[in-house]
Amino acid sequence: MTRRLYEKLRLLSSHSQRLFFSSRPTRFLSLKLPHFCSLTSTFQLCKYLARAFASKTLAFFSSISMDDPFFSSLDDDPWSDNSEYLSRFRPLRTLPDDDDYDFGASASDSDSAIDKLYLVPYRWWKEAQRDDDNEIGGVLYSVSLNDDIESEIVLDLRKKEDSRNAEKEEEGFSGREYALLPQPMWLWALKRHNDLNAAVYHGSLYGDGDSLQDIFPIQISLFVLWETNSLVVKISQKDNVLEFYKRACKVFSSKSAPLNIWDFSGQTTQVFLENKINLLNESSGQAQKEILLELQVYGFSDTLRGIDERNNEIALVQSKMEGPFRSGSLKMNGSTDKVGSLLALTSSSQSGGSYRGAASLGLTGLQNLGNTCFMNSAIQCLVHTPELVDYFLGDYPKEINYDNPLGMKGELALAFGDLLRKLWAPGARPVAPRMFKSKLANFAPQFSGYNQHDSQEFLAFLLDGLHEDLNRVKCKPYIEAKGLEDLPDEEAAEEYWKNHLARNDSIIVDSCQGQFRSTLICPLCKKVSVTFDPFMYLSLPLPSTVMRTMTLTVMSSDGITLPSTYTITVPDCGKLTDLIVALSAACSLRDDETLLVAEVYMNRILNWLEPSGSIALIRDDDKLVAYRLPKDCEKSPLVVFKHKKIDHWPYSFTPNKMFGIPLVARLPDLSCGSDIRKKFLKLLNPFLMPIEDVLNDCDDEEGSSGNEDSEMLDATSPTVLDTNAGSDSKTLDETHFGTDFQFQIGPLFSEIKMDEPLQVSGLAKELEVHVVWSDKMIDKYDTCILSSFPEVFKPQTFMKRPQESVSLYKCLEAFLKEEPLGPEDMWYCPSCKKPRQAIKKLDLWRLPEILVIHLKRFSYNRYFKNKLETFVDFPVDDLNFSTYIAHKNSQFSNRYILYAISNHYGGLGGGHYTASINLGYGMWYEFDDEKVNPVSEDRIKTSAAYVLFYRRVPDA
Repeated sequence: MTRRLYEKLRLLSSHSQRLFFSSRPTRFLSLKLPHFCSLTSTFQLCKYLARAFASKTLAFFSSISMDDPFFSSLDDDPWSDNSEYLSRFRPLRTLPDDDDYDFGASASDSDSAIDKLYLVPYRWWKEAQRDDDNEIGGVLYSVSLNDDIESEIVLDLRKKEDSRNAEKEEEGFSGREYALLPQPMWLWALKRHNDLNAAVYHGSLYGDGDSLQDIFPIQISLFVLWETNSLVVKISQKDNVLEFYKRACKVFSSKSAPLNIWDFSGQTTQVFLENKINLLNESSGQAQKEILLELQVYGFSDTLRGIDERNNEIALVQSKMEGPFRSGSLKMNGSTDKVGSLLALTSSSQSGGSYRGAASLGLTGLQNLGNTCFMNSAIQCLVHTPELVDYFLGDYPKEINYDNPLGMKGELALAFGDLLRKLWAPGARPVAPRMFKSKLANFAPQFSGYNQHDSQEFLAFLLDGLHEDLNRVKCKPYIEAKGLEDLPDEEAAEEYWKNHLARNDSIIVDSCQGQFRSTLICPLCKKVSVTFDPFMYLSLPLPSTVMRTMTLTVMSSDGITLPSTYTITVPDCGKLTDLIVALSAACSLRDDETLLVAEVYMNRILNWLEPSGSIALIRDDDKLVAYRLPKDCEKSPLVVFKHKKIDHWPYSFTPNKMFGIPLVARLPDLSCGSDIRKKFLKLLNPFLMPIEDVLNDCDDEEGSSGNEDSEMLDATSPTVLDTNAGSDSKTLDETHFGTDFQFQIGPLFSEIKMDEPLQVSGLAKELEVHVVWSDKMIDKYDTCILSSFPEVFKPQTFMKRPQESVSLYKCLEAFLKEEPLGPEDMWYCPSCKKPRQAIKKLDLWRLPEILVIHLKRFSYNRYFKNKLETFVDFPVDDLNFSTYIAHKNSQFSNRYILYAISNHYGGLGGGHYTASINLGYGMWYEFDDEKVNPVSEDRIKTSAAYVLFYRRVPDA
């Protein structure tokens, strides 16, 4: 006896040390044990174990799998069961209601945070199962009750032999069967019933829907009676509310049929193991202690009302439902569930009985912690995703990857899972997600604080973080894709997907990731490169169907043409290339000319507009100038002349004041200051005042004559300049204007010497020259023309632009169309051996179960931010991608239905996010932070829709 006990304890020691010293971090135990071989006596061994494990037993056995070799080695113990149910639903530690719970706390800090236990009718639990669910076993007990229950109920639970196969043997059992569930399993089953009841009643909620009416707590004490190998449960009247005790008496009354209890929580096995260790301490004189628990009893309202009343209700509902469900099945969430056995369920729900679903289930809001509406909106959409709800209400901690360097050591997944369970708890109050936000900020500092953020950016990070935390691949292999371009598309795509799954395998990949076919074509050698890349969501552009009227000023560099204004019409959401094409046609641009478009602000060129830029970023009050420049000088330095005049205001902070439109030219031969002066005078030539105006001004000047002025004007004309071009006589700019313009360069405005070479760094790109005008030159030139240029669009008073509308399919077509890569995204062509601006084409190859569509309403560049208020007409019940999927032989459905929307109201400066959620069968709700209100389906389509969530449904 002593030797056998000693061997078992040595086995326990080795198992414990293996657990405590594993590389996987644990928040349950931090206990170190010496090797028991160093202990010389069994008494010392027992004493040490009892003292070391007294406060840690419950946490220890809650954190390990019961199929461990330690438990299987105790083969002579009828209570050391190795049931399969523990491999999926082990007893979990849940978090307390306090949002400040620390996931990294030690066991001593959280020993009280144990799952609530729920006692429910076994039939209610089984009816929540689907045909495709994994089989969940449990430990089956037969229950006997004492005769005198006036002051105390005593239950004697004896384990039935071979309980792993007992379920099949008990199919013909005519008595009562109950089930003991941990809170996550109870929530999971409760949601299943809630969804099913919504299907039965076609979306109508029944009764008051408050499932909390069916829950009542009872205080129980339990201990192991080793003489009979049974578990004794006591329910005392003095420890419970009288009303609850009376209800418990009816639930366990022996006057009814025999009673069996299934334990799916693992708590009874845990009690036996704890008592077994306590036995080791009996020599020290300590008595065996009773374990006190609070048991939540749910789903027995029909039992309390009486069996006869319940049978009458079943018959009534059967008569009402005979027609619609005669086939015995219905489709819900893409699966088929049996309905024949659910008639009893629906009858009690219709009459307010115990099997009623919770109308408030999933209708819990999130408190706004300060500009956290973006987070609340995205979270509500995710926690109402069916696949994620089922997953996080299950035993998801067993899949946490604690060793993934790209993950967050499981903290993000644990925080999200706890938040999801709180939001799905029936009757819950609005939740403050402080702990979730705190954990998120530890790994994403951009979301710390209380600034406004983009919900789609937050969603992308959260999905990626959850994936890494739950990645089933512990060690990612290095995979190099070679020789796949020669394979057919079907084989290459499958190989790419296998390679992706070899490194990424999680519930996020299973549910949310699809696959693109990406094609690149070299514009020169026509080399074609095809790859297949995964995607998490689709970011669709909003093509414009409304045309926009824009006015621009065109400046010529020929020295003859005055500035001209042109009004053109372009797509409101088009590219700048569309604007250049329309303006080129309007101004009759020659083949040897090109246009450079700039935004001018306060007489300075604020920025040059990129051809790939969006027209939507151009505001109506902007001023745009297009410069006509020769193509053959595109590699020559670009010179920008800015005009200054002396400010005579005595209180001016600067001696010179900017004015006029900057003049732009290219100088192929730039060596000294005189080259800059000549080019400037040529550009300025069209702005000379008429001759008669100049003559009137010259009459007021001392020592001047009309003939001299006439000669001066003739000398500045293009004809005279050309005539004097090779002569030795001094031209006008050398004799007169050279002293009336001052040319400056650089940040210190150094004066440019006409006869000295220029010393300028970075001359190859752009040279900025400041020209200071004298008062005399301002009178000689028409500075009014030089300074007048209109805004892009001058709206009329009370003018309102029409609401733009576009179909979601048009957005998808714009996303899938061919387009050239930008200059910053050049592709290295393996054939040319050079970077090329290739033509890119995307195709949809594999679609995910959950399709997230991001509508690109926000446009950003270096200087501007803009939001598009385009109304997108998106399908609600039937989004069909069959015509857009490139893989025509796919076995999966290409049809989707909408179940969630993340909305953004307002502009960039002060917007607000909400979420619209479909809880099934036309029941839409608006989640506005902590406020949750029903909304009709015809009101969910707005121009505020930002991120759309679709789930796949079978083909009709």
